[in-house]
Amino acid sequence: MKSEVKGTGCCPPFDPEPWQDKTLLWENKRFLKENVKTIMFMPLNFGGKMKRIMADLETAGADCTDSMVLSDHTSKWNMDLLIAVDKDIPGKTVKTITGTFYSRVYEGKFNETGKWCRDYEKKADDLGFKVIKWYMWYTTCPKCAKVYGKNHVVIICEVTSK
Repeated sequence: MKSEVKGTGCCPPFDPEPWQDKTLLWENKRFLKENVKTIMFMPLNFGGKMKRIMADLETAGADCTDSMVLSDHTSKWNMDLLIAVDKDIPGKTVKTITGTFYSRVYEGKFNETGKWCRDYEKKADDLGFKVIKWYMWYTTCPKCAKVYGKNHVVIICEVTSK
């Protein structure tokens, strides 16, 4: 799988440049949809769920495109995962997303998320965007972030012109 990396055996190193301040046009982009339980937005079964998802992708001969796993925090108690895939996965829910999206990369501790979201909203507003739907892309697990010395988080929102 593309997600396997020598050195960590887990998350690939993340290159922020292709995602920093980019407008993305997605046309029927495929995402495998899974669910993770959370307590006050903190995921409970994320690691185990990702291992099962990666095994399912390998069995189906599918790849996780760009190693992208978007998190949609639907409540304090639930998070939907949208895993970018290159094809449909038998027996799994795969949805397509079409629209205009704006991505911005942040680096630091997760407790800075509120600050990042305020910064993102200001930048999107300055660019003339109105945010429709928020997604967070936690690019590496905590173990790999420690190995790489960076914890990149990408905020990707569906946007429209104001």
